[in-house]
Amino acid sequence: MQNKVWPIVAFSSGQMNATGRMMPLYGYAKEQEPIVFEDEERLIALEEIDEQAGLYELLREENLQVGQSQETQVQSINSEQDVVQTQVTEQPIVQDNGFIPHTLMQEVDLNLLSDYETLVKNYYTIDASTAAGNDQLSIDKLLDKKMTVSKEGEEPKILIYHTHSQEAFADSVPGDKSTTIVGVGERLTQILTDTYGYKVLHHTGEYDVKVRDDAYAQSLPAIEKLLAENPSIEVVIDLHRDEMPEGTKLLMDLDGRPTARFMFFNGMSRTRKTGNISYLYNENLQDNLRFSFQMQLTAAKYYPGLTRKIYLKSYRFNMHLKPKTLLVELGAQNNTVEEAMNACDPLAHILDLVLSGQGC
Repeated sequence: MQNKVWPIVAFSSGQMNATGRMMPLYGYAKEQEPIVFEDEERLIALEEIDEQAGLYELLREENLQVGQSQETQVQSINSEQDVVQTQVTEQPIVQDNGFIPHTLMQEVDLNLLSDYETLVKNYYTIDASTAAGNDQLSIDKLLDKKMTVSKEGEEPKILIYHTHSQEAFADSVPGDKSTTIVGVGERLTQILTDTYGYKVLHHTGEYDVKVRDDAYAQSLPAIEKLLAENPSIEVVIDLHRDEMPEGTKLLMDLDGRPTARFMFFNGMSRTRKTGNISYLYNENLQDNLRFSFQMQLTAAKYYPGLTRKIYLKSYRFNMHLKPKTLLVELGAQNNTVEEAMNACDPLAHILDLVLSGQGC
C-alpha cells in the first residue's frame, strides 16, 4: 500500500487573527528581537510563545508537500535531476503487531546536498531566533562519522526520559500514565529491547508537574546522576509530544496503520542576535547535529513523509549530556494514543539502522 500523508492545515488569516486574540503576546513575540536572559528556563518559556509565532511559516512550508507522492517528496531536492533510485534489499518481515519494517530504500543524491542552501531547504527549519551556518550544517561534517553503538554487554546503552512527562494525547485517560508520552516511551523501550536487542533504561521521573517552565532545570541534575551511575549509556533520548493548532494533525497512513509523524530537534546554544551563548556551551553540538541528520536522512530513505524537517532553536535544552543525544517531538496533542504508539515502530527501526551503522 502506498503511504498517504494526511493534510496539514495551515492557519487562514482569520484564524491568525483569532490566535492573536487568544494569545495577546502572539504578535509581539513575532515582531520583536530575541531577548537574552541569564536564566535558560525563562528563555525557554519565552521561546514557547515565540514558537507559536513561527508556527504559521512552518505549517505553510509543510503544507506545500501535501498531496505529493513519496517519490515526489524525496525528489523535491531537485526535480530536474535523478535524485532517487529505488532498490530492494531484502524481503520484509511482518512483526507480531503488524508492523512491516521497510526494506525498500530510496537513495538520495548526496552531491546535491553539498550546497548549503539546498541542504537547509530540504532538511531543516531554522527558528527565527537562532542561526546555523555551513560551518555546522555541511554534508561532509554531518556524515563524516557513524553514530554506532554496540549491543554487547548487559549494561544499558540507551536512556529514554521525558522533560515534559505530562504531555498527553487526544484520547489519553486522565491519571493513566500509560496513555501519555511516558507510555509511548515505554513502548519505544520495549521495541528497542525485544525486537532489536538494545539494553534500554526508561526513566519516568516527572519534572513538569508544578511548573512546566522549570522542567529543563529540574530534570538536569537527575539525568546527570543517572548517567554518572550508568557510564555505559551512550544514547540519550528526550521524548516529547508536540503541540499544534486544532485542525492540524501530524498523521500519515503507514502501510495501513495510522501513524503519528515526528520531528528531530536540536538546540544550537546560539542566538542570531548575540551569537554563541557561552553559559550554555554544548561541547557535543556537532555530534548532536550528526545524530539527528543521520536519523532524518535514514527516515527519508526508508519512510518518506514520516518525519518533519529537523527544527533548530537557539538554546541548549540539556542536549549537551552525550554526543548521541536526540530530542524527539512525536505527534501532537490531537493525535491519538494508537497513532503515537504506532510511530514507535518505525522510530525504533530508524534508530537501529543508524546505531548499527546501516543507516544513511
